[in-house]
Amino acid sequence: MTDRPRQPARSPRPAPSGDKSGGRSGGRPRPGRPEGAVAGLAARRGAFKLLAAVLWQYRPLDMAIERALDGVRDPADRALARAIASHTLRRLPDLDAAIDACTAKPLPHDARARLVLRLALTQAWVLGTPAHAVVSTALPLVEAGPRRLVHGVLSRLLKSPASPLPLPPTLPEPFAERWAEAFGPAAAEAIAATLAHEAPLDLTLKDAAGTADAAARLGGTSLLPGHVRLTSPGAVEALPGFAEGDWWVQDLAAQLPARLLAARPGDTVADLCAAPGGKTLQLATAGARVTAVDVSESRLARLSDNLARTGLAAEVVCADALAWRPAAPLDAVLLDAPCSATGTLRRHPDVFYLKAARDLAPLLDLQARLLDHALDHLKPGGRLVYAVCSLEPEEGEAQIAALLQRRPDVRLDPVAPAELAGLDLPVAPEGWLRTLPGQLAEAGGLDGFFIARLVRGSA
Repeated sequence: MTDRPRQPARSPRPAPSGDKSGGRSGGRPRPGRPEGAVAGLAARRGAFKLLAAVLWQYRPLDMAIERALDGVRDPADRALARAIASHTLRRLPDLDAAIDACTAKPLPHDARARLVLRLALTQAWVLGTPAHAVVSTALPLVEAGPRRLVHGVLSRLLKSPASPLPLPPTLPEPFAERWAEAFGPAAAEAIAATLAHEAPLDLTLKDAAGTADAAARLGGTSLLPGHVRLTSPGAVEALPGFAEGDWWVQDLAAQLPARLLAARPGDTVADLCAAPGGKTLQLATAGARVTAVDVSESRLARLSDNLARTGLAAEVVCADALAWRPAAPLDAVLLDAPCSATGTLRRHPDVFYLKAARDLAPLLDLQARLLDHALDHLKPGGRLVYAVCSLEPEEGEAQIAALLQRRPDVRLDPVAPAELAGLDLPVAPEGWLRTLPGQLAEAGGLDGFFIARLVRGSA
């Protein structure tokens, strides 16, 4: 549905215990030297709050930034805080293994001291921060916890200049075992390898005919018509063509569902669960008459802003997709359904540690009801593309297999490799498309998606 997680993934971490030995404390600065006297402490305190929001409060990282970084004014400090938090989440199992090897007994997973050690080691081993700066900014964050223990662990682990973190990073359980079983050990290892670095920035162009010129102007590369990839973009709003509405941000894999829907000029199309709107913009560019439906007013505001910036047209409706009904049967529907969002781990490593998808059953039920509802509003012969940015087979392959069993009026419309415009992505024998982080690795990879195209006939 978006390049950001909509529904959190299951968490292997326990809920906070409030331990008395190194556990969470009130968040007030430790008495003594003023916080501002320690250079760089504001950014580290912001990183701590971001990690606490994800791991203790189960809030998505991007949603926690405004509150966690309130008071951190310097843009460089804000960027550093986010980088520390993001890279800590990418390497959490390996960081914990290193910490546990240095303590007589493991610190609780919700211990304040453990969280401080995690972010400190990330700075040293991933971001290359000098050891003295790591220690001086870590100890004040321990507050009433065991400062001597934290200092001792850091002193021991930072003696070696080389990082002991393995490559590829270790996937958290149960994801490592589950994905190895679903896709094979090599694919699971390739997925893990994508956690070692930030993903590039992908753009969708309003005018695919100008792909070569846009790539040259932006200093990027293109993997298919209408796409440009940037590896060091800087501020998005400062890039050429942003103000003119020439493009919008959208992962390469997230561009594929709308491409495979193949909307034609004049088609009546519904984009269900549409926000923040990249696929709506794609459909509008194709000349379709698009209705974008989403339950979130705030996320629809971002969609409306992008429509205004790009000069594209679509009807924007704030409604529950299950309750919304079109005035007349539709030519096509794009359903990018709410899901566990585990396929976005390259950009959102917090999906591993958020709790709402611990039990997939509610999501699976919602997806099935959305599919049936959308199909009921298609014309005979109308087509529907179902997509989820999930690596869970239950949300993809199994969901569509169950649909085909219960709906004799629906058939699968197989994706042809030629429709992928030269992308080296395998199409399943059944005709659906499964992308995995780790594919196209030499070109910078892509998110994990499941995409199936369906046609409604007569029962």
